[in-house]
Amino acid sequence: MIEIVIGIIKASIELFVEMAPYLIFGYFFAGILHIFFNTGFVSRQLGSRDLMSVIKASLFGIPLPLCSCSVIPSAMSLKKEGASKGSVLSFLISTPTTGVDSIFATYALLGWFFTLYRIIASFITGVFAGILSNIFNKEDMTERVVKEEHCKLCKKEYEHKHSLKEKISSVFSYAFGTLLKDTGPAILLGVLIGGGITFFMPDGFIEQYLGSGILPMIIMLIVGVPMYVCATASIPIAAALLAKGISPGAALVFLIAGPATNIVTMMVISKNMGKRSLFIYLASIIIGSIIMGLLMNLTYDSFSNKAFFGMVGNHKQFIPLMIQKASGLILFVLIAVKMIKYKLFSSKKEVMH
Repeated sequence: MIEIVIGIIKASIELFVEMAPYLIFGYFFAGILHIFFNTGFVSRQLGSRDLMSVIKASLFGIPLPLCSCSVIPSAMSLKKEGASKGSVLSFLISTPTTGVDSIFATYALLGWFFTLYRIIASFITGVFAGILSNIFNKEDMTERVVKEEHCKLCKKEYEHKHSLKEKISSVFSYAFGTLLKDTGPAILLGVLIGGGITFFMPDGFIEQYLGSGILPMIIMLIVGVPMYVCATASIPIAAALLAKGISPGAALVFLIAGPATNIVTMMVISKNMGKRSLFIYLASIIIGSIIMGLLMNLTYDSFSNKAFFGMVGNHKQFIPLMIQKASGLILFVLIAVKMIKYKLFSSKKEVMH
């Protein structure tokens, strides 16, 4: 039993250490986006029921570091401020399936090709959902009323300014405070699952028993759609599955369906946007992810030199191992401290009540 635990921990640490430097940089960049990105401008661009609004929604959503639960308030806010249903659905799909932290982590474990293809697949799937909604989802396009924004730094509503020093400080407090607290535990869980798959599953198991066609993709959909897993936490799971013989297309299906959907998101869409919107949302993810997965397999199989794609075990790491280990230690400590502080804060609130 002890050997099994040690084996899983070792495999998990290897995955975590490889991701850590890219995650740290991704979190930092996410903090810059959060503080300096004008969300009010975004909402004013998404009100029309046309292709351009849908494309903008998907493009705006790609770099934002929001998971399938944290994207809900942002999406509902866009809806209240006048964004069309098509734009909101596009935003709801492209945002949780990517994120700047997830993009860097994808490169760390899966290489440049998978990273680029994942971004394109998320964009296309989001746009596909928006187009379907604009065609089949009628809505009353009343005049938009843009709500007054709260300051991201101090939550005040009236017009004021902050110094560059305050803004830079807020970048770090959001990136390695709020965002790390929200996503850190899920990343650790994803790494543990990936380590477990690496330890227990024999090489080639999936390829031998499930084949490399559409069946593994359907299984990934069945697993991923109801599951709550953020875009970054899903990467070590996908990397472990790839190493054990799953096709790149099936891994991509999991990376789209897992982060984009969960039971909570589906309930919110049904309640606030209607059952037709929910059907379009799910149909777009299922159809879009499978088509993009099949195209990925076709592209991958057409090349004899698999190392060209730089996937698991085949891409060069530019960061020295010592820096990877140091980054892993720093990131783990930061996540652990945030988790302990959150537990203590929650306990104090319960005692007070």
